[in-house]
Amino acid sequence: MSRSKSLMSENLKEEIAKELGVYDIVKEDGGWGNVSSKTCGNIVTKAIEIANRSVEE
Repeated sequence: MSRSKSLMSENLKEEIAKELGVYDIVKEDGGWGNVSSKTCGNIVTKAIEIANRSVEE
């Protein structure tokens, strides 16, 4: 799979980043380049939790 195709929408990433308190970094820098890999991992973990909840319902 190419890197240009995203599996997670920008809206979902932004909402989770707001929940985790890192959206300001994304907004100030105009992208995800300065967000730590640990934080990106936390965003993915949160997205998986959301997906699992939606499947269970």
